[in-house]
Amino acid sequence: MKVEKVEYNELIATRVPPSDRWKLVDDKTETIHKSLTDALEAWFEINQEKAEFRLVPLDSKLYVIRSEEKEIQPEPIKRFNIYGDPS
Repeated sequence: MKVEKVEYNELIATRVPPSDRWKLVDDKTETIHKSLTDALEAWFEINQEKAEFRLVPLDSKLYVIRSEEKEIQPEPIKRFNIYGDPS
């Protein structure tokens, strides 16, 4: 079986205007962090995992990049009858 790595973005923080203030999406206390670095540090403290991030500045969003492996099913072999039509 062949395996394919699929990546997707999970939203973890949004910018709170004005300036460079950020709020974590899953934070129930709704703490506003003074900088992007502070928001990342808070996320690391909560999740305790190494990860890569994607910042979308025009959308004011911060994502963690997740990945998973999916098996690729082979295509079934085409079979034809005596007239050349697929069966």
